[in-house]
This record gives sequence, C-alpha cells and structure tokens, in this order.
Amino acid sequence: MARTIAISGASGKTGYRIAEELLKAGETPRLLLRPSSICPESLNHCDQRRLELSDQAALDQALEGVDALVIATGARPSIDLTAPMRVDAWGVQRQVESCRRLGVRRILLVSSLCAGRWRHPLNLFGLILVWKRIGERALETSGLDWTVIRPGGLSEREEQLESEGIVWTGPDQQLRDSIPRRLVAQACVEALATPASIGRILEVTSRQDQSPQPLEQLIK
Repeated sequence: MARTIAISGASGKTGYRIAEELLKAGETPRLLLRPSSICPESLNHCDQRRLELSDQAALDQALEGVDALVIATGARPSIDLTAPMRVDAWGVQRQVESCRRLGVRRILLVSSLCAGRWRHPLNLFGLILVWKRIGERALETSGLDWTVIRPGGLSEREEQLESEGIVWTGPDQQLRDSIPRRLVAQACVEALATPASIGRILEVTSRQDQSPQPLEQLIK
C-alpha cells in the first residue's frame, strides 16, 4: 500500500528528485512548497501544499495525514549569514515539533557531510555546518523514528549513474568526495524503506568503482 510522504523543500534541486524517486517507488509524495516556488513538470500532478514553513498552523495542516516527512530544506551559502540558523536549525525544529503534535513518527533529514565541524570553509557562510548539526540534534532527541542522510558535495550529473555505487558509512567517517543529487534521492527513498536505518546518521558519497549494495545488507 502506497504511503503518503511529505517533502519540504520539494522544489529544490535535491527535493524534487526525491519526489520523483518516491513516485518511481510507488509512493505518494506530498510537496511542501513556498508560495513562489516552481516545480518541474514531472511533478505537476502531485499533491502540492504552498506555505511558509514558519507558519506553524499552515505547516500542521500540510502534514495532516502523512505517513512520513522528508526534510530537504537547506540554506544556501549567501551573504545572509542568518539563513543557516533560520533554515537548518529553527526550521528543522519547527518541522519536528509539528510531526510530534500530529503523530507523524517517521522523519528523514537531508543534512550534509561534516555537519557539526567547526573548522570547515563552509562555516564562513553563517556557521552553516554548526547549525545543521543543531538541526540534526533536534531530530535525534525527538523520540521519533528518524534517519539523517549526510551527502557529500552535490553534483547535477544525471548520466552514467546505473553502475555508480553509493558509499555508505556511519557518522563522521567521510570528509570529502561527492555524489550526484539523483543518487542522494535514491538513498533517501531506500533509507525510508529500510527499518534498520531508523536512529542512524548515514553519510553518502559515490564512486564509479563502487559496487551497488542494498542498504539493509550493509547495515547488518
């Protein structure tokens, strides 16, 4: 039976790919979008809820009746040094609180490799990795069934992904390397379908010489 899975940040470069991969897996995505966001045509027929995530009442209404939430929101490096705090910490916390109120137990958060590290060039943009770790902690201490996916450097490449394997590790084991956003989306969908991923931080990069392996097998 298809689950209804909400995706916040669903118009983003990773978020819309997660929605597309959920459709391929037979799930029913619900797109949480800002009022001005534009989605790809491939998702025009999906359930779309337009709101500001800072509007708690609207967020509760948008999450009513879903089976799980994928948090794919994230601040982009910019001159607005408060954005990481507002989006990656407070924004994640608001979504977690909404799920607790509504009884939505399953949450997957797309974070970042090196989350929590102080000495990193990305922290020049408003301590973005520090705030991402605070967002992760809000999820970890929620009492919900959570998974954190920490991807490496993100690429837009869509070609030759069939033979490219995901490198899965636990937290704080990978420092660099990249992964196409499409493979991140596939990793999120696989983690949602793998009960053993609950309560885990999973770091993901990819390599052409890495043999694809099921996540459940790797966790065991």
